[in-house]
Amino acid sequence: MNNDCSSNLRDKIGTWIGEALESSVSKGLLPSVKIDNIPVERPQSPEHGHFASSLPLKLARDMRMNPMNIAEALASCITGDGSIGKVWVQSPGFINFSLEESWIVKQVDVIRTLGDVYGNLDLGAGQSVQVEFVSVNPTGPLHVGHARGAIYGSALANILETAGYDVQREYYVNDAGNQMSLFFESLFARYCQLYKEDMPMPEDGYRGEYVIDLAKEIRDKEQDRFLNLPKEDAIREIGNIGLDKMLYVIKSDLSKVGVWFDTWFSEKTLYEEGQYDKSMDLLKLKGFVTERDGAIWFTSTSLGEDKDNVLVRGTGVPTYFASDVAYHYNKFIERNFDRVINVWGADHQGHISRMKAVMTAIDRSPDKLTLMITQIVTFKHGDETVRMSKRSGDMITLSELVSEVGPDACRFFFLSRSPESQMEFDMKLAMDQSSDNPVYYIQYAYARISSIIKLASERDIDYAEGDVNLLTHCAALSLITKMLEFPEIIGMMARNLEPHHLTHYSTELATTFHWFYRECRVVSSETGDEEITKARLKLVDASKVVLGRCLQLMSMNAPDKM
Repeated sequence: MNNDCSSNLRDKIGTWIGEALESSVSKGLLPSVKIDNIPVERPQSPEHGHFASSLPLKLARDMRMNPMNIAEALASCITGDGSIGKVWVQSPGFINFSLEESWIVKQVDVIRTLGDVYGNLDLGAGQSVQVEFVSVNPTGPLHVGHARGAIYGSALANILETAGYDVQREYYVNDAGNQMSLFFESLFARYCQLYKEDMPMPEDGYRGEYVIDLAKEIRDKEQDRFLNLPKEDAIREIGNIGLDKMLYVIKSDLSKVGVWFDTWFSEKTLYEEGQYDKSMDLLKLKGFVTERDGAIWFTSTSLGEDKDNVLVRGTGVPTYFASDVAYHYNKFIERNFDRVINVWGADHQGHISRMKAVMTAIDRSPDKLTLMITQIVTFKHGDETVRMSKRSGDMITLSELVSEVGPDACRFFFLSRSPESQMEFDMKLAMDQSSDNPVYYIQYAYARISSIIKLASERDIDYAEGDVNLLTHCAALSLITKMLEFPEIIGMMARNLEPHHLTHYSTELATTFHWFYRECRVVSSETGDEEITKARLKLVDASKVVLGRCLQLMSMNAPDKM
């Protein structure tokens, strides 16, 4: 079993069906037709086999034939390899496949041999992909709502790497623009107020308690130095100190949930290093810029947008959109990424179409840019819904949440739903130390596996030569077949950008392992059970590989004991 994208059993079966269709046509069994894709599913009921295809039903109209006859013709031409034990036809027109049991059990040795690279694919073929996520304005600590995009982006990057892409993780630091100016002014006002200076807060300033705490830190180190500077110089200097401190806090908070970045990209550099000017010049050259009402506009209506978008206000100040244009010019033209995935918050929903228009304007396919929008999280504390705002100060920080429920619960629960769905973070369940909590349930399975292997070591049981052909119990076979889904899950998540499936697969794998553990005594002291013990220990060891990979990709701990 090669560990590349062809090791995805579902894809292999789809390939064999396609080959069978060509063979059936060449033999005159079926008429020639064009097909877009070959459906292959995993049936819900075991009696329907491990895989099934509804292709005959799909072809019936074009071929003007009974789907059962189509299915019979295709089934007669399927060759496959040693992995397939049986192929049969089922009404009203399905082709069913069951895996060969002797092949299934041999995969235990394959999984153990591959270890930490089991499930790795060559789907991406080394294409460069930038995943930009979080990118919250550094004007305050991360609140719990930001965690969803952070964890989704982090897990997605892990999945894409496993699928063979060259991934760069990036945080776009919005250190220019109006919000940064408001933060600088707010921090300076709080600093002055510590010295009883009459300095009002900006009308739309940041009023959270953390701004006062930050001002106190700066006062304790710098004393009253900034009171003796011209106001503009003082605001700029104290603001830059505050910016550095906030970035340190953000990095620290993200590290608590296993989120890290290859690059922290400064918005200011777009202006300082010329990307802004180059991108604006390119839009002008392509004829996508016009002046009216004293402002400079991107004529996105000529590219299918409902309205044009302002690049530079009448005051001469570039908009956030202009910065986005320059930033994506940098990503695609200067750094030449094959693909870019932006994970943005719900407030960016309206930006998608205009960013697609920008791609066309800079001569890049809009398909190379994917914008994933994460919806709002409702955070429940008892029966009370808590609103989170950096300006009002009424917020629950990510750091506070981690300290209460732990990093693993944060990652799992935020990852458990697709980003476009609304979600409610269940605080009580996240802290529950029972099998009702999927985090506890999965990690307990891993800890149980580790304890079994430790017991075997303590008893000096060498299971390296264990005979996997002895793994005939239905619970053992179910566990192996569940593990064989792992490469398939990786491929599906990478293609669809849906890492949330990993939480569901991990839960199913843990459930299947717990069932095997209940049904099959692993380490037996009974005379005559030595060989079955060794075989089952091999299976347990393989289970540790796959469940460990799941936890690793979710950046969760794999505990040896609980």
